[in-house]
Amino acid sequence: MPHASNIVQCTGPDAPHAFDLIAQQPRNGALDAPCPVCKGHGQWNAEIDLVSFRAKRVNCDRCHGEGWVETGSDPVVIDDIEMGPDGHARWFTRPLADDDPAMPEEPAPHVGPAGPIG
Repeated sequence: MPHASNIVQCTGPDAPHAFDLIAQQPRNGALDAPCPVCKGHGQWNAEIDLVSFRAKRVNCDRCHGEGWVETGSDPVVIDDIEMGPDGHARWFTRPLADDDPAMPEEPAPHVGPAGPIG
């Protein structure tokens, strides 16, 4: 049985409903300031139904979903996945260098169901 819906596409973190029902991430003590892109949320809605509040979300490329960024020269690490010697994937912690492409100054555009977002 179909239900009523009002689906809104969010074009990026500046969209009006981008942070609906998304709490700010707590500071974990290792990072200094709220992310300037996602404003401390770590993610935003790419699409949200304003009736049922179901949403598709996008992780922030600047803070890797943490919501916080390092402003000084302290080392930053992220969790990552690699292929182990036995052929199975395993988690490991990877340090990010200042010039690491995984830590862009500006967020990369995201592609949603309706095309590029942001």
